[in-house]
Amino acid sequence: MNPRWSSSELSIALGVDPDGGADVAVSGVSIDTRTLQPGDLFVALKDVRDGHEFVSAAFKAGAGAALVGQDYSRQASDGVLFRVSDPLAGLVALGRAARDRLSSDARVIGVTGSAGKTGTKEMLRAALSRLGVTHASEKSYNNHWGVPLTLARMPADTQFGVFEIGMNHADEIRPLTKMVRPHAAIITTVEAVHLEHFPSVAEIADAKGEIFEGLLPGGSAIIKYDNPFAGRLKAIAEACGAKPVTFGFDANADVRGLDFRPSDDGCDMAVELAGETLSVHLAMPGRHIAENALAVAAALYSIGADVGGAMAALSDLAPPGGRGARSKLYVGGGEALLIDESYNANPASMKAALATLGAVPRQKYVRRIAVLGDMLELGSDAPVLHTDLKSAVDAADVDLVFACGPHMKGLYDALPATKKGGYSLTSPPLEAALASHLRAGDVVMIKASNGTRLGAVVAALKTRFGTEQFEKDGPAA
Repeated sequence: MNPRWSSSELSIALGVDPDGGADVAVSGVSIDTRTLQPGDLFVALKDVRDGHEFVSAAFKAGAGAALVGQDYSRQASDGVLFRVSDPLAGLVALGRAARDRLSSDARVIGVTGSAGKTGTKEMLRAALSRLGVTHASEKSYNNHWGVPLTLARMPADTQFGVFEIGMNHADEIRPLTKMVRPHAAIITTVEAVHLEHFPSVAEIADAKGEIFEGLLPGGSAIIKYDNPFAGRLKAIAEACGAKPVTFGFDANADVRGLDFRPSDDGCDMAVELAGETLSVHLAMPGRHIAENALAVAAALYSIGADVGGAMAALSDLAPPGGRGARSKLYVGGGEALLIDESYNANPASMKAALATLGAVPRQKYVRRIAVLGDMLELGSDAPVLHTDLKSAVDAADVDLVFACGPHMKGLYDALPATKKGGYSLTSPPLEAALASHLRAGDVVMIKASNGTRLGAVVAALKTRFGTEQFEKDGPAA
């Protein structure tokens, strides 16, 4: 076991002595007994379920210690306990201690934005791992418990830390960025998301701008140049004492993309920064992906990293499941392409995904199919924002649309009959309808907010059409 925290370090960070013995070291930090590893510190958070109900199960699974509330009653099988007034506050204290113990030479980057946060974080993880020991958020651990959990898991010898920070209300990012204390902070974009919690997109920009408040003195604020709120974000950054660094394909951006070229295996572009021009290949397709890569280049440059050496890692970084992952399906003796965008959606990312679908060459995949589910948290503007996607469907020259959810019905009704593949209020009936239409030479892109459950349609198609067999062994005879 490689100790992450010693007993004395835990005591100092939490301000309490251990209950049940002092000689303990933990190798990680967990909030879920289903994924807990032997030697982890189990933190009994009160969320959907009260984590105190699972403390004994955590010890049976091999936990090295547990962080619990003061009033927790020890059970016979329990080991070392660290008792605090509030386990979440204890996790925050542990996260702050992890940030404090980093070397002064270590560099930390924060990432937020209305779209592309997780993808940009994963690009940074891959790029910085080329240069040194890198620690980054798992999955989308970007909220009030995800950020301190990611901090608390960070090894002391980390050279580069990457933290995704999310929000759906004002004042959520502020305390999180002050825990992270980044040297550079990226706002990928500001778009019309979470509108049920904000009266305007301008106020969303202000909430995203909170990330600059945590920047260390002299830190860099990485801002998309051609976003309508770029000027507003630059003013916020400068008020925080940060240096704005812009990125994009505009000629006036500080870090500029040139000669964007989509291809079958991703895309290529040139990156111009500080008088230098780098050639970059991305294994992930899409102009929006290239823009996120420019944000990565800007952040790398801002922290003094080897931009060229680090960006080379992106030529091997494939998109993760639910966020653009591509699979071949065996259909009717031939091949179809499945693009899985089922994890999340908002108007900006939906338009970007449709544009990427439209860029798939018809020479190989003749027919374009879009399976679109509801985008959530859009408030009273939801009906019009869904219907307005028709222009993006038309621009992508989509041949057939399958739609799911009450709001996406508006888009479906606005389409001509020739483009209507099928509609369902919920996702289960959609799979059979889609499967009956699918044929060799199709490319099908599935996109929705996670709550619409279109991930189940992706899984069903892979099972039905033998994705793994086709990819490994070729079509059946």
